[in-house]
Amino acid sequence: MDAETVAAAAEADPENVARLICLKLLAEAPRTRRHLADALSARHVPDAAAGAVLDRLTDVGLIDDAAFATSWVISRQQGRGLSRRALRAELRQRGVDAEVVETALIAVDRDDELAAARALVARRLSATVELARPARARRLAGMLARRGYSADLIQQVVREALGESLSSAE
Repeated sequence: MDAETVAAAAEADPENVARLICLKLLAEAPRTRRHLADALSARHVPDAAAGAVLDRLTDVGLIDDAAFATSWVISRQQGRGLSRRALRAELRQRGVDAEVVETALIAVDRDDELAAARALVARRLSATVELARPARARRLAGMLARRGYSADLIQQVVREALGESLSSAE
């Protein structure tokens, strides 16, 4: 629907338009309540109609920020190796309530972060083999820092990886 069609339909039956927009977006992928609210606002759906539709979709379980957050944490931590800090920032950016975010982050502990960081470094280690040790350490540390890992965890993992790679090269 183009903007004019949506605007005309919104005047006739704004709740139906809001419902259609939300269902279309939810059919593509799970969405947070805020994402849907932003989409409705961008399409000029009146706030009252948007609120009513979002409340109804939440009541029937089609909008569930807690389930979204849990799924997001598991997917992004295992798939991309993101730290708790990075996951927290991504979820907050998507409008998930801080309390819901913290509950979802319970699924990731320090051991999970350590294992993910080690796996990331192991995948990148061979690409740095031609570099001097300080340059290798910087590259690996930078990669982990961009994924939100703490300085002490980065230092631990990089030291382990470079120590092992140096001892295995000898």
